[in-house]
Amino acid sequence: MKNRRLRIRPAIMVLIAAIYITWPGLQATASQLPYETYYKDGFGQLVKTQAAYIPAGILGTGTTGSLDAANSSQEASAEETAQLQLNQPKDIFVDGKDHIYIADTGNNRIVHLDEKGKFVREIKVSESPLKKPSGLYVDRAGEIYVADTGNNRVVRLDAAGKLLKEFGRPESSYLPAGFKYDPVNLILDKRGFIYVTTLGAYQGLVQLDPEGDFISFFGPNKVPFTLFDAFKRFVYTREMYQRELRKLPGAIANSTIDQNGFIYTVTKEIQTDQVKKLNIAGLDQLTGKGEFAALQPVKSYGEFFHYSQRGISPQLNDITVDAAGNITVIDAVWNIISQYDLNGNLLFFWGGDVITATSKTGVVKTPAAIASNSKGELLVLDSVNNLIQVLRLSEFGQIVHEANQLTQEGRYEQSEPLWTEVHRLNAQYTPALIGLAKAAYKKEDYARAEKLFYQAGVVNGYSDSFWQNRLKWFQSHFGLLMNIAIAVGIAYLLWNALSKKLKWSLKLRAKSRPRRLLIEQLKHVFYLIKHPVDGFYAIRYENKAGFLSSIILFLLAAASYGYMQAGTSFIFNPAVHIGIDLLPITVQFIGIWLGWVVSNYLISSLLRGEGRFRDVFYSSSYALFPIILIGIPVTLLSNVLTLNELAIFHFLKLVIVLWVVLLMIWMVQGIHNYTFIEAILIIVLSLLALAIIVILIFILISLSIELVNFINSLYQEVIIR
Repeated sequence: MKNRRLRIRPAIMVLIAAIYITWPGLQATASQLPYETYYKDGFGQLVKTQAAYIPAGILGTGTTGSLDAANSSQEASAEETAQLQLNQPKDIFVDGKDHIYIADTGNNRIVHLDEKGKFVREIKVSESPLKKPSGLYVDRAGEIYVADTGNNRVVRLDAAGKLLKEFGRPESSYLPAGFKYDPVNLILDKRGFIYVTTLGAYQGLVQLDPEGDFISFFGPNKVPFTLFDAFKRFVYTREMYQRELRKLPGAIANSTIDQNGFIYTVTKEIQTDQVKKLNIAGLDQLTGKGEFAALQPVKSYGEFFHYSQRGISPQLNDITVDAAGNITVIDAVWNIISQYDLNGNLLFFWGGDVITATSKTGVVKTPAAIASNSKGELLVLDSVNNLIQVLRLSEFGQIVHEANQLTQEGRYEQSEPLWTEVHRLNAQYTPALIGLAKAAYKKEDYARAEKLFYQAGVVNGYSDSFWQNRLKWFQSHFGLLMNIAIAVGIAYLLWNALSKKLKWSLKLRAKSRPRRLLIEQLKHVFYLIKHPVDGFYAIRYENKAGFLSSIILFLLAAASYGYMQAGTSFIFNPAVHIGIDLLPITVQFIGIWLGWVVSNYLISSLLRGEGRFRDVFYSSSYALFPIILIGIPVTLLSNVLTLNELAIFHFLKLVIVLWVVLLMIWMVQGIHNYTFIEAILIIVLSLLALAIIVILIFILISLSIELVNFINSLYQEVIIR
């Protein structure tokens, strides 16, 4: 193993040196590209990177871009120009020899190019002509499968383009009677099973055996089920449900298959999980994967540059997977190409300005399909300009791919020199930090790994590194901790022995000491914890609380809540990585509390409640005490816990919530003289009133803004005229 590492390291260093020498020229080339390349971390922060892919040529316009040399081209003959002229092509496929097949939909044919992009032949199937072919697949034997959309069939051709068999709509009792069979794309697995993507089929891919018999639907999307849907199911009658519009899952737009047999699908009409990596059982292998799974338990694919683009979701219409398992998808709305690794981690995304009518090298106006060849090049089919843009890995993209592949294979130490170079070239590129952190963890440098994982914002890696560092600390300080524990135990025993003697003297001093009202009112909160109903009753009828004590407790609760939001460990609150703005959180906390006080007083005064406004105000402040009592220790404790103790942290936070809720119920019961059930009903009505108050405030603010804009418009009219 050592000899192998010694052989690999010089090769890596030579590669890095070559990149370093040629980098100035590459940067100049990248700066002239018609598009910009970005990365986005789990927090949504954009990072501009060096170009991952650079244009390598254009195919299908009468000029042939070389796939071997960057940007070289030559004039084709008039005959070849006519043969290469595409018309609304819909799909592209690259076989094992890097030959290119294009579904030239508008010309009702399949175009075959060689590995250099030279025209080889056209396939029209004279014995049964194609009509609007939209998808194709070529197996290892060279047989061609075509999704002949216009004829509602799939055809199987031999390597010479002769018709072997056609598969029409399969006959099966498992197919719905109204199922419309319009094949638009297809793939084959190693068994010869055919997976057909049909237009608008929300049931999933149509799985056929080699003879064309229906097997099942494969990999359908799931229908999202919201809380409002649950409410409708509980409240609506059967007749009302029948009048509802059917809620259907998104239909798969396209699919591909990798060399390991995993099937990848893309869907347009859904907001999350648009990309799926399905095993033979149809289970998604990307769910829960990725470095930012803790931040994004439900992942969205398809990137965008600006937050203003969030109103229109990306519409992914094709996908390709290279030999290393990297996933590349194209977006038909924003014309952005996004690339992810085999676990769904974003690597790059890029796109250019397509407003102008003229096409630019490297910029796709309307991406219809994408494919990759054995060299790692991307071939993007432009259905409007009727051409293929060829994109080649840049040196930066190449080193990122190599480093990431080593990392995915678990060869962290071998990837470290490459990630170090990537980090030197772009210190803000998060995958480099993650790769270096994993290498440090592998070398048991847990302190550096913890620091790098935190910089990258990776919760799981940070937690594992912190656990190792915590274990080391306990091992080195075990003796000291035991001595402290023994000393505390002895001190406790001594205190118990002395407390009996001091008990009477302390009582005498307490009686002789003058009582301060504020201190007594603040101490009442501890009595309230033991006897909540009696404690709130005493606030109402025995003046055990005052304005100043209530304000102090409320301010302490608000401060504790803010500390819980900003002081919780990164492991349990990843948002602290980018900073917490406490102002809106504090305003929200105060606003909800004041709204609760007002709404509860109004509702209880209408329903024979005995509490005064000040009683509700005082008691609501005292009911927040668990936030102070437990919230601060839990927040401090979070900084010494890891994800292994996640259940403990969540349990303690749940205790705070439940305790505050119970105190609110007992508060309403105590100061308004309600039964327990009546108190719960009053609380529900109070929350409903609070919601109405919030809605009215928003309406008032909106109308006020409109009024200000109207007055400003009138003023501008008067000034102009």
